[in-house]
Parts: sequence; structure tokens; C-alpha cells
Amino acid sequence: MNKHLVSIIAILFSTPLFAQNIMCEDNVCVIEEHGGVMPEGEIFNVVCPIGKSSIKPIEQDPRLSTLDGKTIAIVGGSFMASVTHPELKRLILKEFPTTKVYVLNEIGSAGVYPMPGIRRKSVEEFQSRLKKLGVDAVISGNGGCGLCTPKETGSSIAAEYLGIPSVTIAGPGFSTQVAVTMANNGVRVARVAEYPGAFATDDEETLIANTRKILWPQIKDGLTRPIDESEYSSPDRISNEDCRSIVYNGTLDDINHYFNEMNWGDGLPIIPPTIDRINEFLKFGGMSAETPIATLPIAHRSTLAIHVAACGVMAGCNPEYMPILIAMTKAMGAPEFRRTLASTHAWNPYCWLNGPIARQLGIDCGQGEISEEANMCIGRFMNLALKNLAGYYVKQDRMGTFGYLMPWCLVEDEKACERVGWSPYHVTQGMNLNDNAITVASALMWGNNMAPSTDNPERIMELMAWDITERCQFALGSGKQYTYRTILMTEPIAKLLKETYSDKTELESNLIVNARRPLHERTYANYYANPGSRQNTENFPFSRYEKRIARTEDASLTPIPSWMAVPENCDAKEIMTIPTMKEGMIAILLTGDSARNKVQIMPGGGYSTIKIELPANWNTLMESLGYPPLESFFLK
Repeated sequence: MNKHLVSIIAILFSTPLFAQNIMCEDNVCVIEEHGGVMPEGEIFNVVCPIGKSSIKPIEQDPRLSTLDGKTIAIVGGSFMASVTHPELKRLILKEFPTTKVYVLNEIGSAGVYPMPGIRRKSVEEFQSRLKKLGVDAVISGNGGCGLCTPKETGSSIAAEYLGIPSVTIAGPGFSTQVAVTMANNGVRVARVAEYPGAFATDDEETLIANTRKILWPQIKDGLTRPIDESEYSSPDRISNEDCRSIVYNGTLDDINHYFNEMNWGDGLPIIPPTIDRINEFLKFGGMSAETPIATLPIAHRSTLAIHVAACGVMAGCNPEYMPILIAMTKAMGAPEFRRTLASTHAWNPYCWLNGPIARQLGIDCGQGEISEEANMCIGRFMNLALKNLAGYYVKQDRMGTFGYLMPWCLVEDEKACERVGWSPYHVTQGMNLNDNAITVASALMWGNNMAPSTDNPERIMELMAWDITERCQFALGSGKQYTYRTILMTEPIAKLLKETYSDKTELESNLIVNARRPLHERTYANYYANPGSRQNTENFPFSRYEKRIARTEDASLTPIPSWMAVPENCDAKEIMTIPTMKEGMIAILLTGDSARNKVQIMPGGGYSTIKIELPANWNTLMESLGYPPLESFFLK
């Protein structure tokens, strides 16, 4: 049997739209239930899985004829800007002595440019100052990570909207992110001055030399060279007036090759998003192809139901998952979820389900759950949706240094919650027990798999608190003081904790009190592994930095944590510690192997929870597939 036939059979067996009683002979598959024949090399007609940009490109003003006598703003404070920016000011004034130069502390910056319909005070104030001071050009930088690059690019976008030419400084690999960020926000020509390396690893002498020899010539050119038509870029990979238009037809291999070329796939084989398959998804979503779902940053694409369905087909999801996929798409637009996704630290998106729909569809909440077929397909949809619906692309604006795990899908075991006497997550968020909900989140790491070997609830809580203090934001906990955390625990652990902690909220309160980090440890991580700029050890020594951390992060003298070893000859009973948790930044889920005593804590980004809406004829649709009615999966 040749590879084309094997691929077609794989699709047939993984797609519920086709009968699974298939006989193959002489390279022809006969589908008995449908009475049809699928010859080798069947041609599929497929649609585009991405929506059109909702941003109307602006007409950019001409670049400057000269910098002489102009007013220039040098803004941004990321990645050694404290060294590069003063040198740029010196170079400008040396070559153009009649020029006036403002720097960050004199004019501020815009920050990340907002999505359509959103007003951001920092952008408006920055633009107001540009106009008030008569600024003729903006230089912004330094972009050296996936989060700071859009932040610094925001100042350039804000300037271009006022007709002010701009140049953004970025390191290698981040120039593309600058250009795409600007194009996504309607600025189709981006001028970038690229620094030749990682800012924070160069000493001051090298930084100044590279500013003089490499950055300054690029900046002058970027501000004065006329715009050429060849520079115009578009964030869209394809544009169709009719979302049902067939964009390509070909064999399974042809379509997979084409989708990878267009960067619509994820590197794995996809199911072709044909109209017939998409219509099945739309039926279970109870909506038409043209129904608007969301406008998702960062590409600000107008996502319709057909685009969600197309990604669901491609991921191998069942059509009846459509309400889940719709809700996930809406949830992905929330700032709490998407804020960190571009980071070089590679925040891995994932989700979890609550409510009877997970039980009705058989989406797993037990041992090995994220590796089960249904969970994996939903996780894969998230991966494809990030690209096609939201516009995040690896090496473009998903800048994880070592890449990303495939997103995963969990389900909270609500029957275990019932047995333990704790509320499921969606109930703690104000929903009813039998509502259906999806929560999207992100993790900096999958977490440690901890097996407490004690039946003492307080000791288990302390073990969790220790894990929390050890796993803060970024490497060694060098990032922000407070981190969102999702705590996965099995039913046996929850039962033990319930003896002391009446509900999840009481457990959270005790973790907040106990999860405190030694001040010296926190200072050491933030000083030597700071995710932004390198510290100036001469002008800002460690001891002074430690005092600043103590002041800004509410350090206080507390009992030495019970898990911390104390030397025999030490009489100290207390040490300076800082809090690592605060209320509202934790999710506790009962899930996983109910026969094991396990806890796993994942530090990461914020949560976005959306109610899953089902069409009025849901039970009728499900009955046609052999599912029991949803109400039979309700809990009391």
C-alpha cells in the first residue's frame, strides 16, 4: 500500500465525518456505509484558516531630508539603553549641533500599542508630548526580548500615526518582530537598526563601539532615506472577500505541503479543511460560517466561525468539540492570557475544562489525561489557533529561545471535588456547578511531580509552599515578585488537605502566609539573572540592590521556613523574607490519577475563563452521534 493511501486511511479513521468500515483493494478504498469510493490521490478543495486584518494601513509621511536643526526623541529603556541612548545623543549632537534631543526621562514612551477600539493612556500622553515638543523623529529601543520589543515598537507606531518618522533598535532575531508588530498595527514600513548581538552580554566599551559604528549609520539612514514601494509589508498571508473561497486544491500531500509553505500548519500532518467538514463543525456550533467570534491580537484578525472550524478540522478535533473551540477562541483574546506569549522565556499555553460537557464528550480527567486523544486534539487546536487566528508565529513574534511544548488540555475531576467537598474551579469564579467553562492559561514550566509521603495536612501545605518559593517567574525566580500558579493535585492529597483546610480559599490563604522567599536568595537571582539589563556592579553594588528589593518587595523578619536547614552553631530563629504569592493569582484543580498521591505546581501567566455556550438543539445533535443527553452528566 503506497504512502498516499496510508495517509488517506489515517484521515478516515481520525475523522468522524466518514464511516469507519473501510475495505481496501488494488489501491481503492470502498466506504461501505456511504457507498462511495475514494481513489488514490483524491483531490481536496480547502479554505483559508485565517481571517482578514481589521486594521486599515496608514499613509506614512515622507522621511526627513536631514537631521540638522530637527528635534529628536530617543526613548525606551530596555536592554542596556542606559549605555546606548546617551551615546546616541552624543553622536547626534556632535554631527548635527543645531539638533535638539530629548531622552526617555524627559519625554517618556508609549508602551505596547493597543488593539483597535482600546484607548491606552500611556500612548495618548506620549503622543501629546511629541506634538507639544515639536518632535520630528523618534528613535526607540532596545528590543532584545519577545516582550520588550513590542513595548519599544509601540513608541515608533505612536509616532508614525502622528506622521513622525521612526527607527526602532533591536537585536538579531527581533528585527522581524518589529516589522510585523508595526504591520499588524497599520504601519507597513518599519525602519530597524539592528544591534549585532545580545545587548546584555556586551561590556560597556563594546556597547558604545557598536552604537557608533553599527547603530548610528543605520539610524541616520532609516530616518532620512525615502520610502520605497518594495518596503511595504502586509500582516496578512492571504486575503479573501468570501471566507468560503477555495484557496487551494490538491492531494493530501499537496495540501500539507501548501499549508506548511503558508505557515498555516504546525509541522505535523493536518486534516484538509474542506467545506463539508467545516459545515459539520458549524452545525454543532449552531452558527453560520460568517458569524463573528473575536478580533484577536496580535494580528487583529477578524475571526469568523469558519476560521475556528477550519482550525478544528486541521487539528483532528471532532465536530462536536466546536462549542469548546469557540469559547477557547474568545478566551484567547483576554490580556491576562496573551500578555506573555511573545516572550523569549517561552510561556506555554494550555487550557482546562469544567462542567458536564467534558464528561459527556469523554474528555479525560484521569491518569495520563493530556496524552489522551481528545485532550491532545483540543491542545493542538490551541496551537493552530495561536498562529492562524491570533497571528503568533515562531521566529516572528513567539520568541521562545528554545521553543515551545505543544499546548495541552486538562479537565478538572468534578466528581472528585464532590467527594472531597471542595468547589470546582469554575464555581470559585462565580459560575454554576453545571455550567460549562474553559480556562486558558500559560506555564513557564510543566512543574515538579511531587509525591508527599505524609498524611499531615500542614506538612503537605508546607511542601507546596516550598515548591512555590523555588519556582517563581523566570529562571531562579529572577522576574517579577508575584507569579500566577496552577496547582494540580490528585484526590487523595485533596482529601488529606480537607481535614485542615475547609476549601480551596483557606488553603490558598495558608500558602500565601508560608510561601515566603529568603531576601538574599531573591536579590541574588534578580541581580545576576535579571531578565532585562545587566546591573552596574560599581555604581549599584549588591548590598544596595538588596536594600532596594527589601523596600520595594515588602521584606520582613519572619521565622525561618521549616524546610530550610539551619547550621548547628546558628542561634537565629528568623530571617528576612519576601512574599511570593498574593490573593487571586492561583488556581487549584483536582485532576489526574485518583490512585496516586501527587501535587504538581505550574508557575506561569494569568487566566481567562469563558462560559461554553451550547446551541438550543445540542441534545438532539448529540443523540444523532449516540451520546446520552447532557443532563445525565449533571452533578447535584
